[in-house]
Amino acid sequence: MKGKQPQPAILPRSLDVQAADVIREQILNGTLAPGTRLLEINLAEQFNLSRATIRSALQQLTYEGLVVQLPYKGCTVSGLSSQDAWELYTLRSALESLAAGLAAVAITPSQAKELNAGLQQLVKAVQKGNWSQIADADFTLHKAIIQLAGHRRLQEQYKIVEQQIRLYIISCNAIHPDLDDIVEQHRKLVNAICSGDDKSAEQIARDHNIDGKALVEHLRAIEKQNLD
Repeated sequence: MKGKQPQPAILPRSLDVQAADVIREQILNGTLAPGTRLLEINLAEQFNLSRATIRSALQQLTYEGLVVQLPYKGCTVSGLSSQDAWELYTLRSALESLAAGLAAVAITPSQAKELNAGLQQLVKAVQKGNWSQIADADFTLHKAIIQLAGHRRLQEQYKIVEQQIRLYIISCNAIHPDLDDIVEQHRKLVNAICSGDDKSAEQIARDHNIDGKALVEHLRAIEKQNLD
């Protein structure tokens, strides 16, 4: 008689984590615009949760860099300044080019298949013209490359800023709405990694982040305009 197969554990998600998930997505999809005040009492009523639970959720989002806590003023949704964009552009370029090179060296046939499946998800999102799905598929593909690098400390550093990188990707795509180019950039990157060409993968990943320069200049122009 065959024994029962062990069932995977189902881990309950705490209420503060669930609240953070909802607020995070509202920030990333633009429902909560930069500068929007996040009042504990209002959010507690909206989600039918305690203020302590909401406070914990906001603390997590503050750690992720999506929310700013101001003394005596509470929390507001953070936006990207030109300095923020420059820091994320340079950091992302360094982390993702390293990851691409390492992934190319270590990739297996099954991992290559998974990476190409991620690329196809991006292609499908582009075909639909759904910018929210495009941003999600874009980020998911890059996160997969980080995981394929097999570099624990790199993964840990990326995780610290990954939600800010999601916001950065959304902002870059907004000023570079060429859907065909988005697909082609990622196709070149995936092909280089899957072929084991680490040098090309590193360079393509670095070049892929060139849109970050355009975002920095775009934000600087807006900031200068606001000062005039």
